[in-house]
Amino acid sequence: MKPSRAMLVTLGASALVLAALPGAAPAAQPGPNGATIFARCAACHTATGRGVPGAYPPLGSDFRALAVKPDGRRYLVLAVTRGVSGPLVVEGKPFRNVMPAQSGLDDASVAAVLNHVGTVIAKSGPPFKAFTAKEVATARASGQAITAADVARLHATVGGG
Repeated sequence: MKPSRAMLVTLGASALVLAALPGAAPAAQPGPNGATIFARCAACHTATGRGVPGAYPPLGSDFRALAVKPDGRRYLVLAVTRGVSGPLVVEGKPFRNVMPAQSGLDDASVAAVLNHVGTVIAKSGPPFKAFTAKEVATARASGQAITAADVARLHATVGGG
């Protein structure tokens, strides 16, 4: 038996009513889009992540090298959430500038943008393990008293360079 148009309309309406009932599971919302968030980073680091010589460092092998170490992963989260101010050496080249803290990003958004960099932008280096919102929350909480200048100094101590 082929369902009639009226039956299909009734079934569709019933599904909408059931979805609106208390206790009904909400539709899954997609997570933050790391590529969209990265657009704000691209203003300085460029869309390809190559950076600007002397001003804004590239997001390549240094990023991947840091992302394999717990202290390096913490540094990457703090660079986004606390900012970076002061001299850095990345891929053997010095950089002097300021990266403002991206304080408006929640933990899931920070994880999404770091994962975008680690999978799409930084393609060379060790294998990349995705960041989670929980990991970002832990790292963010551990750095509440850290300044952007402290983050810059932290870069070298965690193996950046």
